[in-house]
Amino acid sequence: MQNYIETEAETVEEAIEIALTQLETTREDVNIIIINEPTKGILSFGAKPAKIRATLKEDISTAPETVLKEMLTRIGINGEVESNFIDGSLHLNMVTDSPALLIGKHGQTLDAIERLLNCIVNKNALAKKKVFVNTEGYRERREQTLVDLAHQVAAKVKRTRQDVVLAPMSAKDRRVIHLALQSDDNVSTFSQGEGDMRRIVITRQDNY
Repeated sequence: MQNYIETEAETVEEAIEIALTQLETTREDVNIIIINEPTKGILSFGAKPAKIRATLKEDISTAPETVLKEMLTRIGINGEVESNFIDGSLHLNMVTDSPALLIGKHGQTLDAIERLLNCIVNKNALAKKKVFVNTEGYRERREQTLVDLAHQVAAKVKRTRQDVVLAPMSAKDRRVIHLALQSDDNVSTFSQGEGDMRRIVITRQDNY
């Protein structure tokens, strides 16, 4: 993952200033490598600008694991954070005595923690990265519950030939429903509504 930027200017110092401006940081927070010193050339021909590479210094205080652990401490929950890379993405699992408090209704608290963590981690990052948060296997259980619901409702729609509108769901949960039924040729799904009231409609196909 790229964590540096390369800039060019007439002088090395100007190239550094451009890099600091683009990174929105200070000289103390980057490592500078001079790739090319400026050359004047002969009679203005062959002149080359200065080129530098500015790399952000790693700050352990902004590591996702550290940030999440601090978040737990600030909300008064004792726990540990386990990390694992799955398909190139960082997955963090919170091990605590209060998983229900961290999950909230339909995972709303867990989703909020995940959004806040990603905002903090990516605030000054050159390359944005998505960090996933879980506890007590909730994500997997929630996904299976939604898949089961999707198939149950689809069966009802096919039996009664009447559309069913599900309760409002997050974008993440709606995606699970859509994917669960995308291979069913007898029903289709679409979303309606705005914001927190957006919900999925499961309807039968016209040819069914």
